[in-house]
Amino acid sequence: MSTSSENVLLQVPSVRFKKGDGSLFLMDERLIWMVETQKISPEGKAKVQLQVVMHNGVSSTFHFINKSGLQAQLADRDKVKDMLQTLLPKFKRKVDKELEEKNRLLSTNPTLLQLYKDLVMTEVVSSEEFWVQHAQQYSQKIKQLPQEIGVSGAFLADIKPQTDGCNGLKYNITPDIIECIFKTYPAVKKKYIENVPNKLTEAQFWTKFFQSHYFHRDRKYAENKDLFTECGKIDDQEMRKDIQAGVNDPLVNLTEFEDNTLEEGYGGVPDKPISNIGTVSQAMIKRFNQHSIMVLKASKNKANEVASDGAQVKADSSAEKSLDEPVSKKQKILDKISYDDLEDNEKATNGNIHLSLSKVERYLHGPMPDTITEHINPNEASHIMRNVLQEARQWQARPHMPNYGIVPPSAAIQALGDLSPGGALMRGFQEQSLAQLVPPNIEKEVRNLYLALCELLGHFWKCFPPTSAAAEQKLMKMNEALQRFQSVKLKPFEDKLIRELTPLSQHLTTHLNQLLNAAYQKYSNWQKIKSR
Repeated sequence: MSTSSENVLLQVPSVRFKKGDGSLFLMDERLIWMVETQKISPEGKAKVQLQVVMHNGVSSTFHFINKSGLQAQLADRDKVKDMLQTLLPKFKRKVDKELEEKNRLLSTNPTLLQLYKDLVMTEVVSSEEFWVQHAQQYSQKIKQLPQEIGVSGAFLADIKPQTDGCNGLKYNITPDIIECIFKTYPAVKKKYIENVPNKLTEAQFWTKFFQSHYFHRDRKYAENKDLFTECGKIDDQEMRKDIQAGVNDPLVNLTEFEDNTLEEGYGGVPDKPISNIGTVSQAMIKRFNQHSIMVLKASKNKANEVASDGAQVKADSSAEKSLDEPVSKKQKILDKISYDDLEDNEKATNGNIHLSLSKVERYLHGPMPDTITEHINPNEASHIMRNVLQEARQWQARPHMPNYGIVPPSAAIQALGDLSPGGALMRGFQEQSLAQLVPPNIEKEVRNLYLALCELLGHFWKCFPPTSAAAEQKLMKMNEALQRFQSVKLKPFEDKLIRELTPLSQHLTTHLNQLLNAAYQKYSNWQKIKSR
């Protein structure tokens, strides 16, 4: 049955497929997306057939059995053939694009490439299963938050209109500019959400925005029918709130500043009050200040983008501000009154110094805690020194005696055994010595085996508990994949170790076999429970 989203492009009745008669439907999500090539029966053949070959190698043959005769059968087949010929190139481009994406993923991810070699090329899993299950984290684009762009103070001035030749202006705005407008003017974003696309198109909205912006550049709201009249009023309210809140800096006191300058009397003559209410310059200065405040707020705090937040959100933000204010105030004061060059050096010397080790193994390979340390007194030390000097004189006095042994053979063998891996003096070095005996190529193969096996085991253990038929089917497939992996990859590797590294053959793959046995035991227990 076709779904509602599928379009039936062609319907041909009287078509036989696998000894069953019916109708052939050609839809955009069924047949055409799976077909790679098509073949038709030669001219003069009794049966009028069409064979389609899928990308997975499976071929399907359709036999046209129109009762109207041979010509009608040929006409039906030609309709399907022609339709496929028009649709196959589109799908071919899609397949090529998918192959290019897969090749790019394999070339840019060495780990994924090694998994592909170990699982797909050895036929442990099929290619479709690999890309759906094991390569899903690579094939899907990682959803990351886009990097926030800064808001330039002159982003509106950068929008240079162009004349269209009919006494009109044409504005070209980018998504970055729109984002800057929304950050700087949250009221505009609110109007955008309310009107686009229900009442206005996006082009009409921005046309009205620029017309209103330049018509009300002095913030004179003479026209009440304008869409952005309310936005200007909201901006004025926000500006008054910002002025009342002040600047969160204990070292800056904006209330002491005055908009008056000293006249010729140098402070002795009273200043003449100047009334700037309603002047164009006052409105322009106010607009510049408001724009600067909005730009700083947009760059400082992303939460200020939305102007229609409820009272609860504002209460929470004010509470957080009151809690963080003493800490930030104290920190700013300390930054201003403390100087690094005047600080006492004792704090730096007495502070905790972290030990930075390039190789932790060298640091850890010290004396063993269970070794017995013998202490000798000064008299015994002098006695030992005299014996060593006496032995040295004897070496010089008897150089002509070749059979004289400097060290007894038994003592040399004992020392060699103590210093060998697993000896009395090398108790903590058995694992490191074993790792040093493994060649680099064998080590690389072991790492690749662990990588492939852990990938398979991860999907195997995720199937438990199987709560549906699909989960049970996947569990059985993963169990078969583990068995194929053991027979195709692990067993030949163990045979190679027996031939090349006999002492290490049992140690390198012991853990791998334990992981596989645990999975097999879990699968066997599940089968027993299921059969009850």
